[in-house]
Parts: sequence; C-alpha cells; structure tokens
Amino acid sequence: MSGVAAAIPNGVKLVVDRVLEGFAHVGRITIMYGDMIASSIAKPPGMHLIVQQMYAIGVGSLGLVFVVSLFTGAVAAIQAAYQFSNVVPLKYIGSVILRSTVIELGPVLTALVVGGRVGASIAAELGTMKVTEQIDAMRAMGISPVRYLVFPRVLAATFMLPIVTIFANAIAIIGGFVVAVTSIGVSPNTYISGLKDFFYMKDLFSGLLKAVVFGNIIGTMGCYFGFATEGGAEGVGIATTRAVVASCVLVLISDYLLASVLFRIIFAE
Repeated sequence: MSGVAAAIPNGVKLVVDRVLEGFAHVGRITIMYGDMIASSIAKPPGMHLIVQQMYAIGVGSLGLVFVVSLFTGAVAAIQAAYQFSNVVPLKYIGSVILRSTVIELGPVLTALVVGGRVGASIAAELGTMKVTEQIDAMRAMGISPVRYLVFPRVLAATFMLPIVTIFANAIAIIGGFVVAVTSIGVSPNTYISGLKDFFYMKDLFSGLLKAVVFGNIIGTMGCYFGFATEGGAEGVGIATTRAVVASCVLVLISDYLLASVLFRIIFAE
C-alpha cells in the first residue's frame, strides 16, 4: 500500500485530500444543523437572543448596504444608458434597473456584503469563545451551545437578509433614478412608468427566495467555522477567513442553482 501511495502524484493526492475534506465539512455541517433543529424544538431559545442577533445582523448592516446599493443603482443606470444608446429607447432604463436589481443585483450583492461583515463577525465571536473554552464550559453546565449560540444566529440571518434586500432594492432603484434624471436626461415620469410597466411579482419573489437561502448560508457558515476554530488567535483569524470565503462561494453557487430552477422550470414560459 505504501508503494501505491508513493506512486500517486502529489497534485492528485492534494485534490483527493481536498475532496475528502469537503465531504467531511458537509457531514459536520449536516450534523450541526440536525442538532440545532432537534435541540431548538425540544427547548426553544429565548426570544431576546434571536432579537439581539436580528438587530446585529440586520440593522447593523444597513449603513454598508445603503452605500453599496446606492452606487450599484447609479452604476447600473450609467451602464444601461451606454449599452442602450442607438439600440433601445432610454424609456426602458427604469425597467432594466428594476428587474436586474430585484432579481440579481440586490440579493447577491447584499448577501456578499452582509456575508463579509456578518460571517466574519459570527466566526470571530464563536471562535474566540471556542479557543477560550467558553463553549466547553457551557456544555459542562448542561447548556447546549448549538441551541444557545447557533440557532439564534442562523434564524436571524435567514429572516433578516430578505428584509435588508428589500431595503437594498429600494435604495438601488432610487440611485438609478437620481442618475437617470440628473445625468442621462430621462424624465421622472418616464423612469417611473418603466418601473410600473415591467414589474412582476415573480421577480420580487425570486429575489427574496434567494435572499432567504443566502441568509441561511451566511449564518450557517459563520457558526460552523466558529465552532471548528483551533489554535488560539491565529486559529480565529483562519476561521474568520474560511467563513467569509465559504459564504461568498456558496452564495454564488446557490445563486446559479436557484436561477436555473426558478427561471428554467418554475417560471419558464
């Protein structure tokens, strides 16, 4: 066996190790999720814990989301005007900004921004508790760390990200409106008419459904890598980085999968 292992190229061994490590992560996340659901059903955590996390995740992210969304809408208006010139009438610029924001830009950019901020915060907080043995102390006192620490954060992230996304959509549309009216020469009535003529509830529903999934991913990744922290302060830094990277990558992957299901199957015409 040692001879066979030695004959395998280092590159192949590295790929195999990464794949096996990925399966191990999936298994541990599944176990954590099952433990979270079972313990929370048996004894739900206090509502104040959930509200506290909702405030930290949702309200605490509004400032950053406001800036990102405002300039996203502004850039979308400029790009649409540039691409529409001599091809499509500018009266459709409001429609393009609305649909692109509600379906894709709003949910995805909000998830990436919140994932970077909240995922890092959760992983750092729980990672610090892990390396200082506070989580072990909770278990010794008969308190479930998963029920007390994980469930409120995952639930709050899942619930608050759609709300933050609605806020982000509105700010992006306003940003596009300001640029379209002041810089491109589109009248306010024309912009607003474009919003009304091409607004579909299925687009809003699709974006909010994505936001629910993205929020769950962000909360889960932050908690999982926080609980998996090892090695003191350096380990906390590594866990924080992994939580943010995993959140962003999984958000993009799930965005593709959800888009395929929603617009090729459910809402296909």
